[in-house]
Amino acid sequence: MTLNEQYLVDVIGFNPVERSMLASIFALAARRDPGFVQYDPASTASGSADIYLVDAENPDALNEFRTLSKRANLPAVMVGAGGDGMGFPMLPRPLQWARLLQALEETVTAGGTHKRHADEEGTLPLGRTLSASSAGRSHPGANAPALDAAAAKKRALGDTVLVVDDNASVRMFMKAKLAPFNFEVDFAETGEEAVGLTGTREYTCVFLDVVLPGIDGYQVCKLIKANKHAMKKTAVVMLTSRSSPFDKLRGSLAGCDEYLTKPLDEDRLLEVIAQFLPSSRKRDKSGASKK
Repeated sequence: MTLNEQYLVDVIGFNPVERSMLASIFALAARRDPGFVQYDPASTASGSADIYLVDAENPDALNEFRTLSKRANLPAVMVGAGGDGMGFPMLPRPLQWARLLQALEETVTAGGTHKRHADEEGTLPLGRTLSASSAGRSHPGANAPALDAAAAKKRALGDTVLVVDDNASVRMFMKAKLAPFNFEVDFAETGEEAVGLTGTREYTCVFLDVVLPGIDGYQVCKLIKANKHAMKKTAVVMLTSRSSPFDKLRGSLAGCDEYLTKPLDEDRLLEVIAQFLPSSRKRDKSGASKK
């Protein structure tokens, strides 16, 4: 697997709820090709942002972006009913994962930038300018260091996800939704097969149907959570058409971390996947320790 190209996205404006959602989006978006990482001005290695995501309904956010754009031709995506006439892609509220990632990717493509992979030598570092009109302009991030070899290797390995469902259509659906994010994906059709796999491999997340040949999903969840090592490392997400309060209670009692019902809402699915990434868990623990 080759490492994906990285673009830094500066988020300007937005309320706390939207910022939390955006943090989840970028936790997954960093894994795509091209990848999008939220710009952190506190990081000395971040350089300058490559693209801007602006709350077009927030006057302060618009003014901040206009001030920045006076110095350079900056690529941006606007969110909400505002910023008309500025010539940037506009996204409506509420924010949707697929539309946002598509808009960012199209904006980057329109900039005609050189593709830079994290494991590629002699190419532009993070913080490069995207717009063709700014070619040759000195850029603050021009000397930002590339990812070190250890971080690059770890990223290339990715996280492993297990999908447990006896329905081939569901397995194919999940395969398609997980593919853009460079996960390793294993599949199981029975509860017994799932228990065997979780006993020999470490999974970031297990998507588990309730109705399975042999032992059911509730029993599988209990067996996974009985493994003390897996209980800390592995999130179990029930993925089922059973949506009654009683079924959800049984899932909770079995130890599942989330309960999603079919047909799946794609935004909710991606939100849950991002929630259980190791990086997201560390962020949540860090936030909790500060309270």
